[in-house]
Amino acid sequence: MSATRIDGKAFAARLRERVGEYAARFAEAAGRRAGLAVVLVGDDAASQVYVGAKNKATVAANMASFEHRLPADTSAAALLALVERLNNDDSVDGILVQLPLPDHLDEQSIIAAISPDKDVDGFHVINAGRLSVGQSGFVPCTPLGCMMLLTDRLGDLSGLEAVVIGRSNIVGKPMAQLLLDANATVTIAHSRTKDLASVVRRADIVVAAVGRPEMIRKDWLKDGATVIDVGINRLPPEPGKDKGKLVGDVAYDEASEVAAAITPVPGGVGPMTIAVLLRNTLVAAHRNAGLDVPEGL
Repeated sequence: MSATRIDGKAFAARLRERVGEYAARFAEAAGRRAGLAVVLVGDDAASQVYVGAKNKATVAANMASFEHRLPADTSAAALLALVERLNNDDSVDGILVQLPLPDHLDEQSIIAAISPDKDVDGFHVINAGRLSVGQSGFVPCTPLGCMMLLTDRLGDLSGLEAVVIGRSNIVGKPMAQLLLDANATVTIAHSRTKDLASVVRRADIVVAAVGRPEMIRKDWLKDGATVIDVGINRLPPEPGKDKGKLVGDVAYDEASEVAAAITPVPGGVGPMTIAVLLRNTLVAAHRNAGLDVPEGL
């Protein structure tokens, strides 16, 4: 068996194109563009790259991008004041505070200050609560992107056994809730799970989000499983090279011998995150403007 490669990059491109079309229609109906505000505190190199990519993607999707770059020594009071201004700004539909924040700032208190109706990252406890009880809210972008890839590949997930490896608030827990809502039978596995390989081997669907390079091996997988690899890890560089290879949490080549379908790293889950962020922002814009959210979003 040779697994089908789940092309997240191509899926994300189609989603972004669809969001752009709906965003143009929204601008006509609302008399303004949907707006995403991104706040970056400090000069973390990776965060600067992410923020730049989000800005470019937002503009390309016919939406307004508002960047706020603050120095690393910004006080909690100043950051909270900015968040409050954005909460009250009718031109801003989504607010994203880029993580990680500098050590002197408490991430949870900053996230809690964002209006749940503008929390397009889906990290606010109110949105987490809405997800847990089946109410409409915002779901973190990465697990929602994973779910889109799964339903596109498998259709109805009812009755399938799913194992989510990792229990973070950003990926593992919301991923499990989304799978449960789709009527899958869900196990959340983690570092304390006994005989983890045997637990994973039961699964029709495996979502790996542990941050350990190539931890999930071929003999961990059930024949015909669908594997979603959220991990992105850089291996040590080979002699003579500046950077090491990017790999996921799954040993891709050997896993492909038994899985029915698998996401690659890079080019799998990663591109979905920004695409879903744009989608969430446009959903927020429709709700904030009192317009019906299009069924295609």
